Amino acid sequence: MTNILVGTCSWTDPALVRSGWYPRGRRDAEGRLRYYAERFPVVEVDGTFYALPSERNSLLWVERTPPGFTFDVKAYAPLTGHPVKQAAAPDEVWARFAAGIEPLRAAGRLGGVLFQFPPWFRPGVRAERFLEETAQRTAGWPVHVEFRHPDWWEERHRDLTGALLSKYGFAAVGVDMAQGLPASLPPVTPVTTPRLSVVRFHGRSVSWGRGSKEERFRYDYPRAELAEWVPRLRELAERVDRLHVLFNNCCAAAAVQASETMAGLLSPRSSPSSSR
Repeated sequence: MTNILVGTCSWTDPALVRSGWYPRGRRDAEGRLRYYAERFPVVEVDGTFYALPSERNSLLWVERTPPGFTFDVKAYAPLTGHPVKQAAAPDEVWARFAAGIEPLRAAGRLGGVLFQFPPWFRPGVRAERFLEETAQRTAGWPVHVEFRHPDWWEERHRDLTGALLSKYGFAAVGVDMAQGLPASLPPVTPVTTPRLSVVRFHGRSVSWGRGSKEERFRYDYPRAELAEWVPRLRELAERVDRLHVLFNNCCAAAAVQASETMAGLLSPRSSPSSSR
């Protein structure tokens, strides 16, 4: 299906750079992005979670990738309620973020802006007000939302959560992760807008919710685990204009390897029997 884009949640992760996946002569900033974009049609920009994006970088990203290549951009941490040391007023932060991603939007390369809300962002009146304000601030943007508190997608809240995201035209993010942990989210894939659906594969480390970043995300997906998702992803793709499948198991080359495997499994040349 041509409306399924498979990629990773970073092309600059230090562990990926150290892994040797980028060949010699392609390990500088320009070479890495060009090499990545030759192999995948989409990438998530994770650095914008830690620092505000710059117009210059966005222009360079457009220049260094082929027509049709898509960038999903992770919202800056303060915009999703994560605490950071920053002196700028909220209006200024929003304005600077918007200016930083504008070259991507203007070039038709902005697939969506990911608002990843923290584990303490739970269903309730305060959260609904925050989402309403986010919708006002992002009017006209393609937005997708990932919740990290399990209650949002538990059965008792699921319909209300879907209705809330639909109200604002936000695409829901489904996740794959280890199950049975206190912080586990169910592997649901709700469609809240026909424009886009996103599934992010975090790996299935049992250290989710605790430990270092490397411990939480270190995971190599066996082919069989990815194949289990193929029918669901194909069905999901039939319900939306575009489906982004992104791998966040960002240790060494695990994410790019999983992306390559998943892209092969989802290829029109891959029959259901060959996915098993």
